[in-house]
Amino acid sequence: MALSFKFDTQPINQVLFGGNSSVKLVILNRPHKLNVLNFEMVSQILKNLRMYEDDSSVKLVILKVSVINGVVMGGGAGLSMNTTFRIVTEKAVFAMPEAEIGYFPDVGASYFLSRLPGYFGEYLGLTGASLDGIEMAACGLATHFVHSTKLNALENALQAITSSNVSTIAALIETFTEKPTVKTDSPFKRLEIINKCFSKGTVEDIIQSLENELENGAEEKWITNALSSMHFSCPMSLKIFLKSIRKGRIQNIEECLYRDYNIACHLNRRTVSSNFYEGSRAKLFDKDNKPKWEPSKLELVSEKMVDQHFTNITDDTWEPLQLPLRSHSPIITACRL
Repeated sequence: MALSFKFDTQPINQVLFGGNSSVKLVILNRPHKLNVLNFEMVSQILKNLRMYEDDSSVKLVILKVSVINGVVMGGGAGLSMNTTFRIVTEKAVFAMPEAEIGYFPDVGASYFLSRLPGYFGEYLGLTGASLDGIEMAACGLATHFVHSTKLNALENALQAITSSNVSTIAALIETFTEKPTVKTDSPFKRLEIINKCFSKGTVEDIIQSLENELENGAEEKWITNALSSMHFSCPMSLKIFLKSIRKGRIQNIEECLYRDYNIACHLNRRTVSSNFYEGSRAKLFDKDNKPKWEPSKLELVSEKMVDQHFTNITDDTWEPLQLPLRSHSPIITACRL
């Protein structure tokens, strides 16, 4: 039986909602801005997810983040990385390069990146390195790899789901999945070196360890790229993220989100510096790629400066993060990246 899905396609609707009684679709609809999330979009998504959660007939929610099988970064990663199923294709690209604009990988990144094998999460967050779909599946950021030519068939099959049983849904997805081989020059194939370098206690020691690898004859392009990115990125942001992901290793998702919110508030309030605004100017607006970081060097970023970003906001004009109480078990979510 053919399934019919209707969408309200008025230009003002930056998120489209569709589906049937048991399967709901959530589609970002801001292509001219690369589907970058804003307050209106998040509010619409939250409103509908709450409605779905209170509806016992809803068994599955499919979040289509980014453009089917394209780029997922920043807020898109926050939406997708905590879903039950994360389906990627050979065209998927993941990265969290926030440190390059004076920000830090937030949206729960200290939770989901810290749970990758070894210290691969530190590598991704500190360098902003990108991964393709195959690498995402290999390291655990994605749960399933499906070739792009099979996406429509998979989506049609998922839309016919009438059960919220995780095993049943997983078995269905498995019939469409492939297990491709990670390319030989992928950094994920160098996990031994990554663990050795990115397990260090400070950003300075991580950089020194990477430089030692090069001096000892390691001809690894990814090391050169990693060093180049870290030298370009905001020193304060690098130290903030390293401290955050180390905390995230032993915390739950709620604790990580609370911390991410506090740090984000401090960066937006310019509690310590204006790095986020300066980085955005240099990278996104003026595009001169010449940010003037404060402080300009890692050795000038004190522990006190970093710690200030982890304190609670005491300004009455800034509300603390309030996560909603969950009255029901969460509905199963699948994300197409």
